[in-house]
Amino acid sequence: MSLIFVLQIRNNEIARGRSSMVEKLSWDDFRLIKAIADTGTLPAAADRLGVAHSTVFRRLKQVEETHKLTLFERNGPVLTPTQLGEEIVKAAEHMQEEVDALALKLSGRELLPAGEVRVTTNDSLLVHLLTSLFAGFQKSCPDVTLDIVLSNAPLNLSRRDADIAIRATDTPPETLIGRRASRIAWALYTPVGLKEEVDAARWVTLGESMGEMKVVREVVANVEARRIAYRANTVLGLGEAIEAGIGIGYLPCFIGDVRPSLKRLAAPDARFATDLWLLTHRDLRNVPRIRSLLDYLAKELTSLRPLLEGERYPLFKEAPEA
Repeated sequence: MSLIFVLQIRNNEIARGRSSMVEKLSWDDFRLIKAIADTGTLPAAADRLGVAHSTVFRRLKQVEETHKLTLFERNGPVLTPTQLGEEIVKAAEHMQEEVDALALKLSGRELLPAGEVRVTTNDSLLVHLLTSLFAGFQKSCPDVTLDIVLSNAPLNLSRRDADIAIRATDTPPETLIGRRASRIAWALYTPVGLKEEVDAARWVTLGESMGEMKVVREVVANVEARRIAYRANTVLGLGEAIEAGIGIGYLPCFIGDVRPSLKRLAAPDARFATDLWLLTHRDLRNVPRIRSLLDYLAKELTSLRPLLEGERYPLFKEAPEA
């Protein structure tokens, strides 16, 4: 009998042994092992699972002793999964994905627009655009509760971090589906009472955390550093700074055009425009409460396109005199 054949037999035996062992693990065992692997310590895993530290210690010891396995290597308080531990973590991740997918599909069985919808967006969209729309939606669907999460970071809609994402982006995630509601135009604004010449004016702009945006790169590349007087890591704060008279700067038109104390210095710059997307997970698109909100927002945002795309409403066609 060749050595290779013996090794193949041994590997098959090990694989069957592992398979048998995995079949004996409960879902709680998988969750326990994954939580420890994700967090790296028993106290952190206990916090994630909502149980006592001693409970996690006892359950891990029981799993390892019962199946005569070593799932983690210990280095002081830090636990690192062994190869087998990593395999179990991967299995737990696949199981969690199946559970999440099933939960998404089951949630689609609701018949009426009722329940909670978690929406993620950013602060400027919420304050200047969406809050009034949410108010109108809840008048028509009073049994829907809205949970708003402010974040510029992408959230995992498949894990129900959010049900709907409202984002200004030209590259929406391929894992989500949705519709483009409008373009968001940007233009250059000044405080109405600014006395100095534009060529000598101080500037406000977004901070380094948003440095990849075209509008930020434009200012950094073409405005002397000494003239950039103010930076903010939020578009909402940028509008406040310009209105306070700190300097001139670029703003989305739906923010700048509705402030009587600001005037637009030029037509919107097409280089800085971005799409406004309403996004959700494909398994949620037909859930009544989510479909109702998406349809309502799409309709209302369509009517607001002249403002979003920089075609001012008549009230703002002429900037007020200083």
